[in-house]
Amino acid sequence: MKGLSILAVLFLFGLHSNNASGADNTLTDTEKSAGWELLFDGNSLTHWRNYQKQDVSPLWQINDGVLTLTGKGGGDIITRKQYDEFELRLDWKIAQGGNSGVFVLADEEGKYVYSHAPEVQLIDNERHADAKMDARRAGSLYDMVAAPSAAFKPAETWNSLRIRLQDNVLSVWQNDVMTVHIVLHSSTWDKLVAASKFADWQGFAQQQSGYIGLQDHGDVVSFKNIKIKELP
Repeated sequence: MKGLSILAVLFLFGLHSNNASGADNTLTDTEKSAGWELLFDGNSLTHWRNYQKQDVSPLWQINDGVLTLTGKGGGDIITRKQYDEFELRLDWKIAQGGNSGVFVLADEEGKYVYSHAPEVQLIDNERHADAKMDARRAGSLYDMVAAPSAAFKPAETWNSLRIRLQDNVLSVWQNDVMTVHIVLHSSTWDKLVAASKFADWQGFAQQQSGYIGLQDHGDVVSFKNIKIKELP
């Protein structure tokens, strides 16, 4: 690996993350000044609860600063606070053959967290059958906008995710590759919804603010360095 920079080596070994400070689940002074807030400090789930509940299932466990859904039945979890315009960053890692997702603008009016909330897909592109569809691959806006394969790292490897929503523009980057850039409720958006499984889902993506959600799809999935910045 002669000639590779330290950052390049870290990237090759899957250690690249959303945390520039080098210490997981912390904020730098610069981030604090810029208005970033930790949604997970590596020790507690103060900012989270299960969907339509006030506590969190013990199947969501914290070990060595990593939040992991350890088995099916833990349920989807959402932030205790709602957000309208924001930038969210986190690192995620999926088990082999696994499937999960990150929801934005979620409400609790439907039966499920995904009833009205757009989802950024987290999945093992190489093994899960759902990933045979381009718009259901990791980093995609689920069933609507396909992410390039260059944005995905293998299962059991950490991936970085960045989601930004401002002025109705939803942008997503995975491993520093832009995977989604779409104007909500534009004619393009409406066509994508009409061509998706959400075409007849009443209230889908209609809310102006909502919760951030992490999905229980029945597979082991881990998260760290979850932080958010509310945008003016």
